[in-house]
Parts: sequence; C-alpha cells; structure tokens
Amino acid sequence: MVMKILRYIGCCCICALALIACNPKSEVPNPSKGELDLTTVLYIGDGQMGGYMNDGLTKENQVNSLANILATQLAYLGVQPANVPFLDASSIGISVNGLAPFHLGYKTDCKGMSGLSPVRDASTGDISCLTQNIFQSAHPFDVFGIPGLKLNQFTNTNLSATNAFFQRMSSSSSACVMNELMSRNASFFQLYIGLEDVLDYAKSGGTHATLPSELEFQQYYEQLLFNLTFHGAKGVVATLPDVSQMPYFTTIPWNGLSLDAANSGTLNSIYNPLGFYFQEGSNPFMMVDSSANVFAVRQIHDDELLLLSLPLDSVKCNQMGVLFPIRDEFVLDSEELNFLRNKIDAYNAIIRDLAQQYHLALVNTDQFINKLSDGFVYNGVSMSAKFVSGGAYSLDGIYLNPRGNALFANEFIKAINLKYHSTIPQVNALKYDGIRFP
Repeated sequence: MVMKILRYIGCCCICALALIACNPKSEVPNPSKGELDLTTVLYIGDGQMGGYMNDGLTKENQVNSLANILATQLAYLGVQPANVPFLDASSIGISVNGLAPFHLGYKTDCKGMSGLSPVRDASTGDISCLTQNIFQSAHPFDVFGIPGLKLNQFTNTNLSATNAFFQRMSSSSSACVMNELMSRNASFFQLYIGLEDVLDYAKSGGTHATLPSELEFQQYYEQLLFNLTFHGAKGVVATLPDVSQMPYFTTIPWNGLSLDAANSGTLNSIYNPLGFYFQEGSNPFMMVDSSANVFAVRQIHDDELLLLSLPLDSVKCNQMGVLFPIRDEFVLDSEELNFLRNKIDAYNAIIRDLAQQYHLALVNTDQFINKLSDGFVYNGVSMSAKFVSGGAYSLDGIYLNPRGNALFANEFIKAINLKYHSTIPQVNALKYDGIRFP
C-alpha cells in the first residue's frame, strides 16, 4: 500500500533554493519619529515576538526575532538597540517541551527512504540555558517575548515556577510580567499576544485545553492595555491569525491515501458495509469519530485538517489512517475548526475595539497570514504558507522564520507610521534567511 504523504518535506523543498535576493530602494529617505516618544520602547508577547522558531529558542533565533528586527528599524530614528534576554551563543537552544530545535537535514523513514525533513539538533534540548537568572537591575530588558506566555498569565506571581523562559529574565522568583513591564515605564510598546491562547487547543486537535471566553479575553487584554498606557504611552497591537492556515495544519493532505486496485478492493470489502468506498488513486484517510457510527470511524472530509504531529512512519508502515483510524488528537474536524475560527474572530473584534478605545495603532495579522496563504511576490521572490518551500514559516510549521519575521515587522511599521505620522523605514526582508538547506 503506497501512501502519498508530505511531499513538501522531501524533494519539493528544493524549489526554495531558487529564491534570489535583491536590494529595493529605501521608501523612506528621511526617517522621523512623528508623534512618537521613543525614550523607552518595550516589545511584548509570546514566542513569536521573542524569536521562537524551528520549535526552539536560540540566540540566533532571538537576533532574528520580530522584536529585534523592529528594534533594528527604530535605530534609524536614533533609538538604542533593544536589551534582549539573549541565550548564550554556544547553546543549541531548547523548545518549550525541553527538546532541541529543528534544522533541515536528511532523515530515513520506516521504508528505508532518505529525504529532507526537519531533524532535531540533538537528542535533547539545552536545559542549562534556562537555569541561570540573567536579570540585572542596571540593564533591564526591553524584550518580553516569552515562549508559552498566555494572556491570563501577566499577573501570575508564580509564573517563574512554570515558565523557565520567564524565570531566567525575571527580577525575582515572585515577579509577574505585569510588574516587570510597569517598572520600565514605557513611552512606546509593541504588543502581539494571544497566539498561545489558541494554539494549545488547535495543536491538540481540539482534544486538550480550553479557549478563553470572550469576557475573559477582553478583561485580561484591557487590563494589560490600561496598565501600559496609564502614564500616556503610545503603542501598537496586533490581531490574531487563523492558525489553521499555518503549515502545521495544511501540509498533510486529507486525501493523501494513495491506493492501487488490489488495495482499494481489500479496503472496500472491509468498509463498504459501513458506507465508505475507496478507489484507485487518492482517497481520504480514515479517522476516529465517536459520533459517526457504532464503530466510531469515518473518512476524513475535505474541509478537515490533519496535523503535522501525525506520526508519518505509522501512516506509511503501520496502516494508520487505513485499518487503524487516525486519532482525534491528530485531526481538526469541521466542528472544531468552526469553534476555533469563531473564537479567533471574536478575539480580534475585541482587539480592534480596544485599539480604537486606547488610541493605538493596529496590525491586521489575520490579513497578513491570509496573504501568505494565498501567496504573493515580494521584490521578485514568491512567498507563501507552504511548508519549507514557501519561504516564510520555520520548520515547526507555526512560527515564522527570520524572513517571515521581517515581512511581519513591516506590517507593524506600516501600522505605526499610519497612526503616528512617523516614517520608520521598512525592512528589506530578503536580507534575512528563509529555510537553510544542508
């Protein structure tokens, strides 16, 4: 039985090698602050703001983070470099689950076939890089891009015990993010938060975690903005993307079960009595659904998504998705997707209302991610949401790579310039790497 799985992880990645850099002319010859007070600038959010990519944090990733790229552009206005809680350059880094980050390398599957695929840098992450506190009162941090940070955790005085990424940069073991931010008395802030709140649900196939209610989301977000703007600070906030458009959810095709005549006949003899039919060529995978029938199985629908966490060797060699239906934790079904998207829409309505209420600039992240999903050309180079070959996402299929961060930074810059009549230069995103090939 031949499975048509994950072509993007293998040979199709090669098309990304055709990306050719060019040097566009600066659109802003005379940078100016406009209405901005850039005395103290803070960069606030979760892993996307702080440089989490390839399922891990490293110093190189932090250098290429959304926060640091934005800070680099503010240097044109005379702003000092941001104080980033850098990891040691010698560290291989670590993921939120204690694993080493990914790189693109060669991997041999259960059939003995070797091809390009995300490969861990080591058997385990460098836990030691998170065990030493690096806070210095004389040089407080400007970047609070904390992997795993959720909206309801800003006032949590026990966060250091549960989030080592925060613990290593906090002023004390009982510090909370909100107090750390308030002690900096920002004159301007850039905020992108809420992504982690929806990812737990989405990455579990809707089986784990709960999404905040609209009332909870509004209360936490408004509390954060009230405190940040209390002394007159200006800022920019960003909406949330439809995460289901990220490569983590779109790479494995719902109909990736490829059958010949003999295998389709065998499966028909098994599944026809349940009302499911197979043919030569592409077919839907079988999945678990407790509401489908007495056997709790059915074929996946074309509007449902398989997650990149699906164990592909089990699919290729152990008949997962055929005789052994794919478990719900690896699928976002249509009901779960509707629930997730409706929640994100509601959260974004809240963010937009609060941005207007607090007179803040607004980044339409959802529009940017939609644009990536459709694909576009940037300075002669094609960009899209395709896994590896699209050029914008890192190897975890969720967080942006350096080039993607640069493109995203331009969305912040455009929103800031529009709201505050500044002329911050945009980033030439082609100066930043996409996916590195071996």
